[in-house]
Amino acid sequence: MTEQATGAHPTPRPRSSGPQSAPVEHVTGAQSLIRSLEEVGADTVFGIPGGAILPAYDPMMDSTRVRHVLVRHEQGAGHAATGYAQATGRVGVCMATSGPGATNLVTPIADAHMDSVPLVAITGQVAAKSIGTDAFQEADICGITMPITKHNFLVTKAEDIPHTIAEAFHIASTGRPGPVLVDIAKDALQAKTTFSWPPQTDLPGYRPVTKPHAKQIREAAKLITAARRPVLYVGGGVVKAGATAELKVLAELTGAPVTTTLMALGAFPDSHPQHVGMPGMHGAVTAVTALQKADLIVALGARFDDRVTGKLDSFAPYAKIVHADIDPAEIGKNRAADVPIVGDAREVIADLVQAVQAEHTEGRTGDYTAWWKDLDRWRDTYPLGYDQPENGMLAPQHVIERIGQLAPDNTVFAAGVGQHQMWSAHFIDYEQPATWLNSGGAGTMGYAVPAAMGAKAGRPDATVWAIDGDGCFQMTNQELTTCALNNIPIKVAIINNGALGMVRQWQTLFYNQRYSNTVLHAGPEGADQPNAGTRVPDFVKLAEAMGCVAMRCESPDELDAVIAKANAINDRPVVVDFIVHEDAMVWPMVAAGTSNDEVMAARGVRPDFGDNEDD
Repeated sequence: MTEQATGAHPTPRPRSSGPQSAPVEHVTGAQSLIRSLEEVGADTVFGIPGGAILPAYDPMMDSTRVRHVLVRHEQGAGHAATGYAQATGRVGVCMATSGPGATNLVTPIADAHMDSVPLVAITGQVAAKSIGTDAFQEADICGITMPITKHNFLVTKAEDIPHTIAEAFHIASTGRPGPVLVDIAKDALQAKTTFSWPPQTDLPGYRPVTKPHAKQIREAAKLITAARRPVLYVGGGVVKAGATAELKVLAELTGAPVTTTLMALGAFPDSHPQHVGMPGMHGAVTAVTALQKADLIVALGARFDDRVTGKLDSFAPYAKIVHADIDPAEIGKNRAADVPIVGDAREVIADLVQAVQAEHTEGRTGDYTAWWKDLDRWRDTYPLGYDQPENGMLAPQHVIERIGQLAPDNTVFAAGVGQHQMWSAHFIDYEQPATWLNSGGAGTMGYAVPAAMGAKAGRPDATVWAIDGDGCFQMTNQELTTCALNNIPIKVAIINNGALGMVRQWQTLFYNQRYSNTVLHAGPEGADQPNAGTRVPDFVKLAEAMGCVAMRCESPDELDAVIAKANAINDRPVVVDFIVHEDAMVWPMVAAGTSNDEVMAARGVRPDFGDNEDD
């Protein structure tokens, strides 16, 4: 099995992985499963019981080490496990029954796969003899999730449960992290077996490379010191590797500008003078342009995805590429690398620091004076900003900015997907890793509330804000009931513009303002329907019905007081319905399918950077 192996297979016959404890006789497979979860350090499981997984829920009731959080929808369980993992760095765990319970996990599993989140999803399956007969609530969840898991297992024998759980957690958390699914037949959970720990494991071929090749490191260091316009392009892999301290050392040693992707916000302090912003479709003008005009891009734990590169064949036309990643499949996938480096980001960056220091000792240092003159001019000329609405309504950017400014230190922010996601990326300062959670690769609406729930469950001492749009909120808000009943006091800001904001923005720009099916809150004024012209649902009433404290804010004059009140409430979930104007847009923007050279700082405003350099 390789680093990127996927697919179900019978669990292998194990080899010894170390000294064994005395076996515990006469346990069921279900008891073995819960004991295994305890031994691998899983302290929280998000899930819903059902027929096929029900045997596991009985011994879980007796566990003093595993807390189960009963969610309202399996999608919420998966996103909560992801939020838990992103906030804590530990493996998130979710559990569901067979059939529709398992298929409801598909979206969060795909989300975790795209964003390289360590996740173990445990599903019940019909009895082994019934597999393949279209039995009640049967679904081939291993086959369904084969393309979106790092690996998955079908367990049909009780004795295979301990080593399978140990292998699943190891695979999920090592190398490039990712989701692993363990599908367990009901009769395996009910059968009698023995339990011993540590179990015998067997993972032939799974040997993630963590130590980078020294020659490649030296070549990268030489390019860095020889470059005139280098950029450190930092992706989420740096956060997952715990390499943020090393990154800061490398950045300050080289003096190169740093751009952090949507998944890497907080990997390098936003306030640091070398930070030039987030790149991408809605990235800062300086970050987008720095990559376009660079003569060297040092990509660390990033994958050159389309949201960063824009039209790929026009991306960074003058740049040599150093690409470091734990996953060899990413290197050269979208952009050829002049210096490919396979390894763990922490080890790569630490070795780069030593190699660059050696270059400096030999008198070879980079001179980026002219480069920084350009970068500083672009930052001054095209800063991030927004306009206040002329009608006196709340600007959504202002709401999000003030939430960030008034939040306690080290607050964790989980954002949904859409305009509010981009504004949260731009107008909140991220100084520490694991304080920004979002769905980057899959772009999953409905992510924020359950992810915030998982983050708060994993880090109960941290303040956790979910910043959601009214569209996203209506997909998974039922998990507020879960929060209220399980003492998980998250805070939710609904950026309520009454529309699917990002889709509406595209309709404004590219579809002649034909707003087809993007209005959420009401029918047209004067229409012959009961709720014409009114906001439906009333989010305050809805949140209160689910056991939350709820408030509404419609005026800039109320903004700070409402946010302060929300921050002061820590014994229950809090929901604030911020009524914002509907025509706000996310800028800067690179239209889909176009070159990053066509970045627009605002509507109708295309920056002028002068002639491109081609040396």
